[in-house]
Amino acid sequence: MLLLLAFTLAADPSFTAKYEKADPPAEVAEPIRKLLAPEALVVTGGKDAVVMRVWFRAEIPVKATEEQVKNGLTYREIPEGTLIGAIEFPQEFTDYRRQKLAKGAYTLRFAIQPDIGDHTGTTPHPEFCLMSPAAKDKSAEPMAKKDLIELSSEVNEGKHPAVLLMFPNYAKDAGPKVQEKENGVCVVNVRRSVAAGETKATLGFAITVAGMWKP
Repeated sequence: MLLLLAFTLAADPSFTAKYEKADPPAEVAEPIRKLLAPEALVVTGGKDAVVMRVWFRAEIPVKATEEQVKNGLTYREIPEGTLIGAIEFPQEFTDYRRQKLAKGAYTLRFAIQPDIGDHTGTTPHPEFCLMSPAAKDKSAEPMAKKDLIELSSEVNEGKHPAVLLMFPNYAKDAGPKVQEKENGVCVVNVRRSVAAGETKATLGFAITVAGMWKP
């Protein structure tokens, strides 16, 4: 389910994205805050309203061999429960599952949607970042998937985790670059630093900033 969430915005489909120097929200715990990059990915929509600010982890840990790194990494090299970063919504946000998220700060941790039951066919890709209340996510250590689902579900009164849908991004440029997908979905493509032990590399992310599941 990493690094994925979709936003429902006004009819204007125009988005811009850029990096800006910005401190993470006060709700982000210090063990997490100190791992974040000093700049935020700022996404704006119609009339230059800020849709979200995303602080990626400065160096995202992956589990991969040198050969895998050489051949190119994918989301699947990120262990589930890994901290990816933090996100802030200045206004109420609607995720890909049409869930309302209150304005505020959330942590982002990677997860993969199970291909079972009512999950089947509900998303174009199974990789997500699950969002959890920043004030309740205190440790930067990986979180067990069961615990992550429970914490993220608190956003929606225990009904379902809050999701940030991610698309594959194989582009080599660092971005950020806005790209429109099918069915009214819009993503921002970036490349971020990752580390497999002492081996450093980059991995493409495409986070969904607009669009919802159409059942």
